[in-house]
Amino acid sequence: MVGPAVSVRCPACGHPLRVVLAPSPPTQWFPCANCHAPVPVVVPRDPPPLYAWEVIPGLYPALPPPRLPRWRARPVAAGTLFGVAVVAVVLAAVFGYYAVIAPAPGSFATNGSVTLQTASGGTMPGSGVTVTVVEESGASVSTTTGADGSFSIAGLPTGGLAITFTRSGYSPVTVDAFVSTLYSAGATGLGVSMARGGPSNASTYALTPFTDLEQFVASIGAGILLLGLVAVLAAYAGVLTLRADRPAVGVVGGAAGLFSPLALLLLSLGDPFPLVLVASAALSALGAFVVGLRAIQMMQTGPAAV
Repeated sequence: MVGPAVSVRCPACGHPLRVVLAPSPPTQWFPCANCHAPVPVVVPRDPPPLYAWEVIPGLYPALPPPRLPRWRARPVAAGTLFGVAVVAVVLAAVFGYYAVIAPAPGSFATNGSVTLQTASGGTMPGSGVTVTVVEESGASVSTTTGADGSFSIAGLPTGGLAITFTRSGYSPVTVDAFVSTLYSAGATGLGVSMARGGPSNASTYALTPFTDLEQFVASIGAGILLLGLVAVLAAYAGVLTLRADRPAVGVVGGAAGLFSPLALLLLSLGDPFPLVLVASAALSALGAFVVGLRAIQMMQTGPAAV
């Protein structure tokens, strides 16, 4: 048995819609031919024309025509998604520039001071401590601390450095550092305290997440790849949003921009490039706006028609 044909208007855009109802369920959903928003229609309980308000004029108040919003969510969401893509491309270009100049050769230095723990629990200047710097290539250079425990070694190349402190009767200490024209960590102003012991009690401290130049460049490359994926997802979601009102697509594209700064932090790119990480906050803000806008629309109108 086929139900009656009912004429309704879409509450989202006001477009007229004529549908043929099935006997059940009581409430049925039909996609709007104009905006594809789902339109609920209730099956009449009485045969026509008893359910029609035209039979008894004035019994039911006339429904006002739906007001169209001054701005539509779909164009705003699409524009914001394209903004996410543009910002991601700009940040990827900045990282690309960094990746090119990161391996640039340079001459760097390491310096600092060493203190030794005494048997009474105090400390004294670490004179006569052997300081050995092993470069990324495997070459090494050594020096000995002065009477005040200070040391300095110059002429070190770009890359990771393993700085080892040794002295008879004390536990060796190794400090991992990194030096480059873009980012240097742990090589200068070192303050090392050596405890009494032997080689079996050696300790290692990593003052940077990058142990060598290859890992540093690889992290920058991973950041470029990540931002490229964000740009592609956001741009594709923006195109789909312009073609049809699919809120779920906007949520996915916006989420890519929303969580990209967190991914950059996980790649340890926050310390070397704090300004770029701050700039990525704009990417996160645009993504959060799209996610919120489209999520609210999904809660109000339900999922869009495919």
